[in-house]
Amino acid sequence: MLKGKKIILGITGSIAAYKACYIIRGLIKQGAEVQVVITPAGKEFITPLTLSALTSKPVISEFFAQRDGTWNSHVDLGLWADAMLIAPATASTIGKMANGIADNMLITTYLSAKAPVFIAPAMDLDMYAHPSTQKNLDILRSYGNRIIEPATGELASHLVGKGRMEEPENIIRVLDEFFSASAELQGRKIMITAGPTYEKIDPVRFIGNYSSGKMGFALAEECARRGAEVTLITGPVQLKTQHSRIHRIDVESAQEMYEAAQTCFPTSDVGILCAAVADFRPETVAGKKIKREKEEELTLHLQATQDIAASLGKIKEDNQLLVGFALETNNEQQNAEGKLERKNFDFIVLNSLNDAGAGFRHDTNKISIIDRKGREDYPLKPKQEVAQDIINHLVAVLTH
Repeated sequence: MLKGKKIILGITGSIAAYKACYIIRGLIKQGAEVQVVITPAGKEFITPLTLSALTSKPVISEFFAQRDGTWNSHVDLGLWADAMLIAPATASTIGKMANGIADNMLITTYLSAKAPVFIAPAMDLDMYAHPSTQKNLDILRSYGNRIIEPATGELASHLVGKGRMEEPENIIRVLDEFFSASAELQGRKIMITAGPTYEKIDPVRFIGNYSSGKMGFALAEECARRGAEVTLITGPVQLKTQHSRIHRIDVESAQEMYEAAQTCFPTSDVGILCAAVADFRPETVAGKKIKREKEEELTLHLQATQDIAASLGKIKEDNQLLVGFALETNNEQQNAEGKLERKNFDFIVLNSLNDAGAGFRHDTNKISIIDRKGREDYPLKPKQEVAQDIINHLVAVLTH
């Protein structure tokens, strides 16, 4: 799947820079076109002449390669590439990428890149384990970058631990699998709901919940990356979509989300109901702000909202799939299985507020996928990786 792909290979100042030669050869052998961008420190470990000979392209390192007014455009490079791979990526470069410190050609190219970015860290074990490095890697994951975890082994310091850059053949395999997956959902139409809903009490107050929308947005990006046309129906969140194949519909209330889902689902192949929709709303909404000075007590009479999941489960056709979510605080398995049957889901994603790092507002999640064949548990992961697990399961169901 790498044939014809345009890959930017970023090389930084690490002893592992010599492995870049093997990465280049492997990528070109599979038909990819490689453009090297190297930091000044990287040139201390491997020469541009070697890299240019392997790629048949001039190596880019500086903004201004000549004194004649010509310059290297990081913007053009960012538009040219199908993927950007930084291997090896030092702690310094990872920190600059995480914080937008654009002081060299590689970082400005990264900031301009429209394509997916893969990062293969390489450093000593204590540098890799340091909280600042781990925080920067978490930041990069939250931006949608893919981290190719380093291996455990003997390092340049002769210490043994985690920090050794992954081997070239494995790095190439990660890229190949990424592009292989990019067509898995080609031609599929997928509707996803995300975020909270707000149910008005008066013009300035509402009933809501803590949902950030991060899980639903990660699912939308993953589906779009794999070729699907995605309709994302989202409640009020501060997130932005990235992929051009995502059509976003912003709503506020459960009723608005219900109406949008009823319109979109009949023409969709798959519905993924990730939103945290309010179960109840005030019976009446005050036309003016309710003043505390005039009320000793405030009693709200609530009525049930439309059940989006149940309504879609009733109209689901045999050629459609419906995926639900269950966020539970107790009797997790029993409640999730009951919801699976009542709502006519094909499978349900369970997470529990009893698991540290899972649920609302976190960048991580810990899930179980339950269907009529059983249950599969997954460890705590960044939500981008959780989205990959969920869509892998979806692809398997669609395939079989």
